[in-house]
Amino acid sequence: MPTNPVSIELHERMFTETETLLAASGALRVTAFRYRSGVAALRVENGAGTAILLPFQGQQIWDAEFLGRRLTMRSMFDEPLPTRDYLRTYGAFFIHCGGTSMGNPGPDDTHPLHGELPNLSYQKATLAFGEDAAGPYVELSGAGRDTEAFHHDFVALPRLRLHAGGTSFSAAIEVENRSGKPMPFLYLAHINFLPANGGVLIDTVGDDRTDAAIRVPALGPEASHAVRAYHDAVSADPSSHRSLQAGVPVEPELVLTMTARAGQDGWTHALHRRPDGSGDFVSYKPSELPYAVRWITRSEDQDALGLVLPATAPPDGLAAAKRNGHIVWIEPGGSFRTEMTFGALDPKAADNLSNIIASIRGR
Repeated sequence: MPTNPVSIELHERMFTETETLLAASGALRVTAFRYRSGVAALRVENGAGTAILLPFQGQQIWDAEFLGRRLTMRSMFDEPLPTRDYLRTYGAFFIHCGGTSMGNPGPDDTHPLHGELPNLSYQKATLAFGEDAAGPYVELSGAGRDTEAFHHDFVALPRLRLHAGGTSFSAAIEVENRSGKPMPFLYLAHINFLPANGGVLIDTVGDDRTDAAIRVPALGPEASHAVRAYHDAVSADPSSHRSLQAGVPVEPELVLTMTARAGQDGWTHALHRRPDGSGDFVSYKPSELPYAVRWITRSEDQDALGLVLPATAPPDGLAAAKRNGHIVWIEPGGSFRTEMTFGALDPKAADNLSNIIASIRGR
């Protein structure tokens, strides 16, 4: 039966270089530590795996391991760094992106890459233990305010829940407009899995040729023949990207913006089916996040699969969003809210989700 959660207010002074137990309940155990860089972190163990959360910097999931494997992309960064510059601390498993801008700045843009949310400083962070219909859980939530005179004033209120014995996360975020005028808003959930050679990507996108738009990268003279061959192949047949092959470089990145179908319950799903039968997944509501962005990069420095990055707009910057009518306007005192689930699946659960996706495609 659902119970009232027990909450712990987190403060920076709780985090030191010596890892310390904060709280434990059954299979759930949370410790606090501080990276050498100074970034505060929580290590959450639930009997099925471990996650590293950053309570005061973006409320990111920096790393996650479940089913005996690491879920998180590979990057050049060994630890998070205390900066708001997106590319100066890179490689987290899950990042809230957006705010008053989102995506790659275009030629007419001056905003930072992916907006204000990724490394937003949180003034409040709360850890809670409770029980819902799915069983005991631990939850991180917080409040982060971002204000720029004559421009915007908003508060981000994220929530991240992990159940005892579970291998997936339930995430939600609400953004409140505290200013006295309507605020333009964009959002993207950057979920970065480690791709598996031989993996296959399955989703509810009806036709890759009509329901997926490919961003063709500008390749410099240093691009290898293999890199050019990959992008040429995907441009000729978009469905070819669904098979992840060993030794095939994807540089600098592949970006597709897709339209996904929802099931009768309003949810859609995407699955990275691994060669051993297990999988990674993302589930969300297209009514809240209508664009399914797929992002892949595979090189010596980065190896990442953005299976689906659910978003309010394509990740092409603020000017493009304005031109194409993709801005979400939040009225004074109003808010935007969305939720999603993502994580790892054992072979049986991956089979079940694959069948659900097939049924949605067949409707």
